[in-house]
Amino acid sequence: EFILLGFSSNPTLRLCLFGVFSLLYSATLMGNALVFVLICLDCRLHSPMYFFLCHLSIVDICYASNNVPHMLRNLLGQGRTISFAGCGTQIHLYLIFALTECVLLAVMSYDRYVAICHPLRYALIMNRRVCLTLAAVSWAFGFLFGTLQASLALHLPFCGPCEVDHFFCEILAVLKLACTDTTANKVLIFAVCVCFLLFPLALILISYLHILATILRIRSAAGWHKTFSTCGSHLTVVGLFYGNAIFMYMGPGSGNSSGREKVLSLFYSLVSPSLNPLIYSLRNKQVKEALLKLQRRK
Repeated sequence: EFILLGFSSNPTLRLCLFGVFSLLYSATLMGNALVFVLICLDCRLHSPMYFFLCHLSIVDICYASNNVPHMLRNLLGQGRTISFAGCGTQIHLYLIFALTECVLLAVMSYDRYVAICHPLRYALIMNRRVCLTLAAVSWAFGFLFGTLQASLALHLPFCGPCEVDHFFCEILAVLKLACTDTTANKVLIFAVCVCFLLFPLALILISYLHILATILRIRSAAGWHKTFSTCGSHLTVVGLFYGNAIFMYMGPGSGNSSGREKVLSLFYSLVSPSLNPLIYSLRNKQVKEALLKLQRRK
């Protein structure tokens, strides 16, 4: 088994962190579950944009639930140890959901590009079959490459110290404990980051350059406001998600600073999943109307 060192050993600070992280985790579960339920129940939200938002909510719930419950137990002093199988499961699921979200955000930017730049052909281009295919490809890529990285990491020999300087089994933190050369694993991680971070980010930027060019031709103030509101929220999430991921896995000294890894992993596990429902959906007029309709029905 491994020992997760987690955060500070100060009992008072650990209790404060437990309270803050519990609130963020509760907000993540309730916010994303609410978005999922509203999209499923309200027929007005059965459009490609909300279809992908529904998948993003599922990813965020699963991603947070993979890491946070064990972290909360750790903060209470009850869950510092984790079995090798449990650690492998955390690594595997962490990679699957993170890589799936990378592809899913790129797919969502393409959806916005088609909606704004080709509005008359939007229903034809983003038909049900295309949406299902894009969602399936996102999950399939995440599963395949996440499984590949996790299997290679877990086949390494671990014969030295068993203390993971993290609050969950993050792959870079676990690789430090291997008693063999991990250069091949780090090269693979870098290659996957190029494919799942830089390439999708380039596609997103290209999509939004076309969107910006289209916006500049809009003369209606209402059209400007609606377009900037929708795309601005997406760009906010994209900038935070990809920026932190690139800094963590591709920046100078990546994998060497445990403190930086913990802070960035907290963003992925708690901050981003809790903000996504608010940024993407709950500020949206259609979602607000669906929520009011659900309250009236109750």
